Amino acid sequence: MENEEIRLKRLRMRSWRRGMKEMDLILGPFADTQLAGLSEELLAQYEQVMGENDQDLYRWIVARARGEREGPAEISAVLDVIADAAFGRFSADSEHFTNMPQKILSN
Repeated sequence: MENEEIRLKRLRMRSWRRGMKEMDLILGPFADTQLAGLSEELLAQYEQVMGENDQDLYRWIVARARGEREGPAEISAVLDVIADAAFGRFSADSEHFTNMPQKILSN
């Protein structure tokens, strides 16, 4: 069984090397700054996130920035934490980050 330090290093590496650049830029900084502080439950959910398809993850995380809840219920809590961290980084810089995902209005 791996120790906690090796587990976190493995998750950080996988977070930065996803295959889809947008997910690298969301998950990489999250892993660098937030992983060590996650509860065991959220860390286990994050490990599940690492097995998900990048296109799906991106859609689920961006949906949360619009206030919508998408994605599997079993990883919902960690998706909320990831989205808050990702879009929270940009919300303080409203001068440069003006393209926040908006809720889609149906006709």
